[in-house]
Amino acid sequence: MRRTTDDKFNTVIEMNTFWYYDPEFEESYEGHINALKENLLHLKNRVDREGLSVELISDFLYKKGENGLRSLLALTGFSNELLKRLVTFIRVNDVPELNALVCKDQWLYKDEANPTGGIAEWGDKTIQNKIRKDEFFRLGIANIFFQGATTTILSKALPLFHLKKLNFSKMNFNMEALLDTLVRYKEFGSYNALSINNPEQVLQQLLKQIDVGYEEGDLSELIANAPNEKRTMDFIIPDKRNPKVVIESSYMTTTASHQGDKSKTEIQIDGLIKQHYPDAHFWGFVDGIGWYVRKGDLQRMVNAYQDVFTFHKRELERFQTQLLEVLS
Repeated sequence: MRRTTDDKFNTVIEMNTFWYYDPEFEESYEGHINALKENLLHLKNRVDREGLSVELISDFLYKKGENGLRSLLALTGFSNELLKRLVTFIRVNDVPELNALVCKDQWLYKDEANPTGGIAEWGDKTIQNKIRKDEFFRLGIANIFFQGATTTILSKALPLFHLKKLNFSKMNFNMEALLDTLVRYKEFGSYNALSINNPEQVLQQLLKQIDVGYEEGDLSELIANAPNEKRTMDFIIPDKRNPKVVIESSYMTTTASHQGDKSKTEIQIDGLIKQHYPDAHFWGFVDGIGWYVRKGDLQRMVNAYQDVFTFHKRELERFQTQLLEVLS
């Protein structure tokens, strides 16, 4: 017998667990938290006795293994995902200052020179293995936490919010530096969600500067003919009634399983636009290290668009030129 809507509704209200948890898992994970805390107490005692040095931090990483790195990340507020992206960034950029910082020329394993950046990202286990076996890679990781914020290329590449986490005072257990970690942990969600921090704002400002109007939303022909397949478009230039350029923007600094699904969706939308708006151009802004390290998904993604741009200054200039040509 099918239950009524009210009956099902009342089940959720009356039998709600509020916060479900597995007691055994909670107890097990508390052990992990305590291990990290004990590691940091051990590190603080060593710093108090021996004085802070990059060699001490490198030794800590070596002796404490996986939990040593996790402890440093907790101390600084630098996420594991961001560290993996940063290691990739270091591997694909051949800059003397950066190479010297991370002792790159002395790593046991060196990437082949590849100007296209065609390398696979190292996962957690690979990085941990290199920290354990390669003293110069390990020293390089320690140096990132010590001097990363003062390295020119990193100061330009990393947002200030994350760059400030690479402060050696945190490893000295300076109270002000630790408060900085707490505040950044707390505010990261809000920081990440602010629309003013969205790269699409750059595109909006550019269109405003060159006096080109746009709308966002659903294209009318797709609503009428493909209501289950259409999607909200980011930029429709100049308007929904007469779209000449349709733009989708995807800026990703992390990786996610839905990147593959997103590329399939964009290919589907490309087909619909060609069918219902044959004179319109479908362009994409695809950028961020999250796409850089998912090259299979990226390959499928760019196939959906007639042209693809990034938010690099030269690319924005190229976009402006091509847009004005289309509109003229």
